[in-house]
Amino acid sequence: MPRSKNTRQIEPTSARIQRHTKELWDRLIERGAAPSLRDDRTLRSFSLGEVAEILGVSGSYLRQLSIDGLGPTPELGTAGRRSYTLQQINELRAYLASARQKEALKFCPRRREGEKLQIISVAAGSASTTTSLYLAQGLALQGYRVLAIDLDPEGSLSEMFGYYFPDIHFSEHPASMYAALSYDDDRVSMLSVIQPTHFAGLDLVPGTYELFKFERESKKRFHSGKLRYPDASIRMVDALKEVEENYDVVVIHCGPGSFLTAGAYEAATGVLVTVRPQMANIASMAMSLEFYSHCVSLVEKAGRPVNHDFTKYLVTRHDPRDVSQQEVVALLRDSLGDDLLTATVWESDAIRQAWMKGRSLYELSAGEVGRSAYEQAMDTLNSTNAAVTDILSKVWGRPPMYVSRATRTAGRASS
Repeated sequence: MPRSKNTRQIEPTSARIQRHTKELWDRLIERGAAPSLRDDRTLRSFSLGEVAEILGVSGSYLRQLSIDGLGPTPELGTAGRRSYTLQQINELRAYLASARQKEALKFCPRRREGEKLQIISVAAGSASTTTSLYLAQGLALQGYRVLAIDLDPEGSLSEMFGYYFPDIHFSEHPASMYAALSYDDDRVSMLSVIQPTHFAGLDLVPGTYELFKFERESKKRFHSGKLRYPDASIRMVDALKEVEENYDVVVIHCGPGSFLTAGAYEAATGVLVTVRPQMANIASMAMSLEFYSHCVSLVEKAGRPVNHDFTKYLVTRHDPRDVSQQEVVALLRDSLGDDLLTATVWESDAIRQAWMKGRSLYELSAGEVGRSAYEQAMDTLNSTNAAVTDILSKVWGRPPMYVSRATRTAGRASS
């Protein structure tokens, strides 16, 4: 078949598909049928018993405070059952810190003057999205000011906070870290890319497909010699310095990008590495550690020392009754020593069900996933978060406050 003389006028395939996509999207918007880029979810209220456990006080004490009109006024449900929003829990923290000043640090654990911002980079790996989600939300429930950063271009963590992005770019998208790291004149302030979440005290920088663009641009500049690898990563450090006074902890969910991950490691004060207790997953983790070491070595060669306060390893999706997994955990303990957290995250149908609902267990009630499974899962999640919280306390020069909770589940597992 002879070639057309008008080949230059033929629309390229990529342009045609892009045009079709935009036309379809425009039609959906016209009819109000386009998926929302962010849903309007709210966080449930917490029962008096849950609040008592979160604050570390008795339920009867909280009930008496309510009767006496002290602290925020809870909502009264059926049979006079009291419940509090997370914002009210934080108000309770402020009241208790003022009324019981000797325990102020327990009730209001935000960092004090002279205590540096803690930036925890969660390395890409088994259950890293789940780990980032529960760590960020758990710290917010404990009264810390938290910023979560999603470096996954597919937005796996962002989706759990109710942000949904089609695989195309539109101006109404919330900006990702790309906008704060960009090499061109359109680079914006870090403050402008931060979005609120339905958890009081917890903000998010969403992950979008624009992050692929930063990887492509960084790679191009690296190979051209205009900007070396470590200089791309320091942009993350500079961006976080803009907002360090606003938060106590930053949780960075690392994605597949090399340059973004290097930035996360340079900015970090600590790194959390997840591993499933199977030999194949240990091999995968070992390769991730090679990349971790490579990123840090490049930064060090550029003359910038990387002094992480900690590098800890977390066993996830753990079945403590599985003999083969017990052997793997023992191998990890022998190799990593105290750097392997004692607390582990157990394999849980409740966590899985919550994930299928696009929620965390903190957002659901026990009845939605089964009380027994819910309580066991919450115990293992809270124990893990307690272990991390005690690490932060140690870095800040504080006494550990949650060590008993952190070892409770681990003791059950070993028995």
